[in-house]
Amino acid sequence: MSKQPHLVIAAGGTGGHMFPAQALAEAMLDRGWRVTLSTDARGARYTSGFPDAVTVTRVNSATFARGGLIAKALVPLSIVAGIAAAKWRFMTDRPTVVAGFGGYPSIPAIAAAWVLRIPRMIHEQNGVLGRVNRVFAPRVNKVACGTWPTDLPSGIDGIHTGNPVRAAILDRHNAPYPSATGGPLNILVMGGSQGARVLSDVVPEALTLLPKDLHPRLHVSHQARPEDLARVTDAYTLAGIDADVQTFFSDVPECMSAAHLVIMRAGASSVADVSIIGRPSILIPFAAATADHQTANARGLVDAGAALLIKESALDPPTLCEQIRAILTDAPHAAQMAANALSTGKPDATERLAALVERLAERRA
Repeated sequence: MSKQPHLVIAAGGTGGHMFPAQALAEAMLDRGWRVTLSTDARGARYTSGFPDAVTVTRVNSATFARGGLIAKALVPLSIVAGIAAAKWRFMTDRPTVVAGFGGYPSIPAIAAAWVLRIPRMIHEQNGVLGRVNRVFAPRVNKVACGTWPTDLPSGIDGIHTGNPVRAAILDRHNAPYPSATGGPLNILVMGGSQGARVLSDVVPEALTLLPKDLHPRLHVSHQARPEDLARVTDAYTLAGIDADVQTFFSDVPECMSAAHLVIMRAGASSVADVSIIGRPSILIPFAAATADHQTANARGLVDAGAALLIKESALDPPTLCEQIRAILTDAPHAAQMAANALSTGKPDATERLAALVERLAERRA
């Protein structure tokens, strides 16, 4: 058996869980560790970006959020079976450290590590612990927080590591804020994978309400759902506003670094991106997010004076128009907001997570 230190990463089947897990896997491979990813069939669909050196292990898991009554009744049995299988694997190939990134598929590995007293940690991307991470927070050695502050259970101390971001975002860390005097005013609108329709409903009209002398200077990059593309494009065309409306922007890092203002949801990854590049933002948290975690995600940028927050229930074109106008017509203030955003970023988030893993390994030794 290899004498290399061995990290088991346990992560659920969403991009929010899997991307920071991938970043940590890459960093630990670079440090000479052996890495295993423990996930379920759904999570396995996100593993194509992981290095080939990472061993992918599928576990039995399930969630109470999907399926009928019979499926929900079988969830505990599936989880118990997954824990038993993980415990057996760990007894035959004992990890040095186990790191969980949330989601039901992370339960077997973290639970088995707890039973076997293997050093273990969790990483929470959002400002509110997810259901699984909340259960395990008192049962792990370290709780790493991607968003700060994070709502933690009483008696639990978190470590602010930040959320890892893509290399393309890191390449634009601290990109100079573009001049807003006389030239184009670039606005990036990102709705995220859920609830983007409200931004398509409100943002074009809000921009139309801006003073007419600003219209020729505006350039908007607007992410919209496929069913909204035509009407959003037509709204900008009718207002005489230059806009590029797409369902997906492959060049988000470039668009964000060129932006004078970002209007977006407050997903953990988006908040991390805007803090690494450093741009003013108007945040509209997704109202249906579990435990209102997007409002918690926005707190750090808002408290730093880097962002304005508008609750979805209070979002309407006149309100949004006034906030946009206040930022775009005050270039020094906008530049200061950009600097404030940058001050909240953690460009070394991946290295912080890797260092935390190695400290846990030293503790075991």
